Amino acid sequence: MDGGAGVAESELAEDELAEDELYVRLKAFEGQAAVTGGEGKDPVNEPMIRHWCEALGDTGPAYRGPGAVAPPTMLQAWTMGGLSGHPGRSPAYDTLFGLLDEAGCTSVVATDCEQEYLRPLRPGDRVTFDAVIESVSPRKTTKLGTGYFVTTRTDIRADGEPAGTHRFRILKYAPAGQPESESEPVPEPVPVPEPVPELVSNPARGASAQPRTSGTSRRPRPVINRDNAGFWAGVARHQLLIQRCTDCATLRFPWLPGCNSCGGEGWDTVEAAGSGTVFSYVVLHHPPFPAFDPPYAVGLVELAEGVRMVADVVGVAPDQVRIGMPVQLEFRDVDEDLVLPVFNGGATEPSALDDGDTGLSALDGGDTDPSALDGGGRQA
Repeated sequence: MDGGAGVAESELAEDELAEDELYVRLKAFEGQAAVTGGEGKDPVNEPMIRHWCEALGDTGPAYRGPGAVAPPTMLQAWTMGGLSGHPGRSPAYDTLFGLLDEAGCTSVVATDCEQEYLRPLRPGDRVTFDAVIESVSPRKTTKLGTGYFVTTRTDIRADGEPAGTHRFRILKYAPAGQPESESEPVPEPVPVPEPVPELVSNPARGASAQPRTSGTSRRPRPVINRDNAGFWAGVARHQLLIQRCTDCATLRFPWLPGCNSCGGEGWDTVEAAGSGTVFSYVVLHHPPFPAFDPPYAVGLVELAEGVRMVADVVGVAPDQVRIGMPVQLEFRDVDEDLVLPVFNGGATEPSALDDGDTGLSALDGGDTDPSALDGGGRQA
């Protein structure tokens, strides 16, 4: 798994390393337990395997039916503690991160993971594990900022037998341009003369209820790399381009370097017509983010071409967004160097949604499988 986010590291000179007292303190945590006697919240089970395969489009026959096994890459999934965490987590891990936070390394980015598989996991297996702080790097300077790489190794067992090893590496860093500790002076923020104006959708569609850029905060910038640069170039021209494999003609989104259907590397593009339906959505209330005014709706939109993408749903109040709602592509010129695709639900006839029956039957004739709600229509 490639780190991707501009984390090209460079070690400090030997004399600087000798003066890095923080690294000496961090190094002492190597080999200490991060989690002892951890237990998976659930046994390996078929519903989680099915959801994983559906999300990734993995139709491998080994993952269904009698004698099914879990996809090997699910190894970490069976150890995750969720919002409540794991009771076996050691204080050493929290102390290590506390030291990094005090030093100004308050940001974190996952850079890569490595997995080793020792035996398949099957439905019914009970997963237990131990985790250790395997290594802490010397201080490194990256494009993101200066900080330390921390690697945690998790040894996973299934019904007491070794099943695999998962190494997870993160960078805890002080963002570039910001001080690395509270003892350094913090520069005064540079005022922006004029706030970004509130934007409305296409006047032909009427007033739009959509997330607004608040105050002088800017919308986050997309991470553009060689794999998706063509997509963002199209968006800048107000075109939504979908990749098409030149070997099997399969459409894919988001953009990828190869076809996930046949493995072909050749591709061209087709321009999306712009119509779609809300496949799933979430209404964001909390936590607040400086560039947005909650509540606002973010949808997983299924385009007419069959692919799905995540984007803001605008043109209707957030509490009026519904699964199955038809939406139309629009492009928002957020500022002088950022254009974003959004989907306007304002053309939806109110009577189609608010005729006294706002259940799923109002959207699809009553044949909706309750599983279609998984991940959709929930308020955060």
